[in-house]
Amino acid sequence: MSAELADGFIALPGGLGTLEELFEILTWAQLGLHQKPCALLNVNHYYDALIAFLDQAVDEQFVSPKHRALLLLEENPGAIIDRLVGYRAPVLEHWLSAENT
Repeated sequence: MSAELADGFIALPGGLGTLEELFEILTWAQLGLHQKPCALLNVNHYYDALIAFLDQAVDEQFVSPKHRALLLLEENPGAIIDRLVGYRAPVLEHWLSAENT
């Protein structure tokens, strides 16, 4: 699987396939399946509405702030690369484990 070969993930402006892959890889991070950086390159504010939606999901307690923070956001390609290089995965509680299944 290509995700295993990656050191991190950056979503550029795109359509449904891009969104599906972005949320899949974020979900894997949330579940503790990887500890790689996940980023959104918000070129020309393309993803502003999506970012607002994620923030609303946090406000309405559908997404925890720590899981929302897994998605790095930048508008500049150089800045996003710097954030990926300096990324340190947060310690997350595993609310889903083999013991609970």
